[in-house]
Amino acid sequence: MAYIMVDIESDGPIPGDYSMISFGAVLVQDGLKETFYGQLKPISENYIPEALAVSGHTREETLNFDDPAKVMNDFAAWLKRVCHDKPHFISDNNGFDWMFICWYFHHFTGDNPFGFSSQNLGSLYKGIVKDMFQNFKHLRQTSHTHHPVDDAKGNAEALLTLKHEYGLKIKL
Repeated sequence: MAYIMVDIESDGPIPGDYSMISFGAVLVQDGLKETFYGQLKPISENYIPEALAVSGHTREETLNFDDPAKVMNDFAAWLKRVCHDKPHFISDNNGFDWMFICWYFHHFTGDNPFGFSSQNLGSLYKGIVKDMFQNFKHLRQTSHTHHPVDDAKGNAEALLTLKHEYGLKIKL
């Protein structure tokens, strides 16, 4: 199973009413060389300026981003290219990131290559260290910049650290 670390940026709290503005994905393997980055044109007139500001983009910039159907089809093709078996979705906040990726895949391609499940990196870390109040973020090497590829890389670095330091059995 190939682990794909994903991070998304949006202009609001839910897909459909609001838009996923960009996302990044990293194949979790030593070196973290395989990445994907997509910028998506808004699908709704609705947006929350404070939410959009986190991405570092203006509304005017996002209106010139790529067609979401093209980006999601490109992402599906990338997953097929870099994954030798079924891709498995993992993120820092899978409740948020997953709902956007899942919705966009189903809405724009009719299928989600990840299937129907995902994993949360934070929950995995809490289980490993047996402390529900601990946080994995100190394991990141790449700065958390809110550029989704940077953030996905930092989270993938943390997962690889867990693999190496705690002996996690992750097939890479």
